[in-house]
Amino acid sequence: MVIDAHAHLTWRSPQSDWEERDRSLIDAADRLGIDQLACSNLCPRPAVPENFTQGNEWVLDSMREYPDRILGYCFVNPGWIREAAEEVRKRVDQGFIGVKLYNEYFCNEPVLFPLAELCIELGVPILTHAGHSHYYVERQPRMSGATHIAELANRYPELMIICGHLGGGGDWEWQIKALRSAPTAYADTSGSVVDEGLIEMAVEVMGVERLLFACDMSMTAGVGKIRGAQISDEQREMIFGGNMQRILAQRGEAQ
Repeated sequence: MVIDAHAHLTWRSPQSDWEERDRSLIDAADRLGIDQLACSNLCPRPAVPENFTQGNEWVLDSMREYPDRILGYCFVNPGWIREAAEEVRKRVDQGFIGVKLYNEYFCNEPVLFPLAELCIELGVPILTHAGHSHYYVERQPRMSGATHIAELANRYPELMIICGHLGGGGDWEWQIKALRSAPTAYADTSGSVVDEGLIEMAVEVMGVERLLFACDMSMTAGVGKIRGAQISDEQREMIFGGNMQRILAQRGEAQ
């Protein structure tokens, strides 16, 4: 089983070709040997409840259309504490496998704590947008880095927190080293960066059991960096799907 732990569906309005775009994602997965894709639908800013609930409803539609292929992440803005909690409970009951966060808040801010506690209760992971840039990213002033993720992970060691796109958020060496101090945090391998040594360093420093294969829409790069990494076949299998299957099993136990 090969599971892409970080994928996205098309925001449907006003995109008239959203159905074709989503179908092309499934086609790409077919060609690359990806069995399932864990998808979210990021709403336009501001991420207010009426926007993020609409996006999650479209994800549910896709889960029903492709029941063996699409796994759903529930995207919320944690600043809407009550609405976010209600939405997460509702969507997990509908079969969603986790929560997706973007850059509304640093993930170690107290506003996230109720959501983290809810995800522990439900047995589902949080996948958070992340990066460590060498310059100020004006459009993302609250983009979490691995230190924010490590702080949240060490505050809640029962939480399954995933650092998004290790290969697409700037300085991946810094991110890997920072995550070393949070032994319960995961990282996905997605992003367009295919630097030599990225996967090997992550395996050595973090441990292979903490890495999740993902593309974040950089499909051939996402697959190629795992296939080409100088690691064992057993380690490759763990990254490609075994580790994510272990995370998904937690939801069944919690429910």
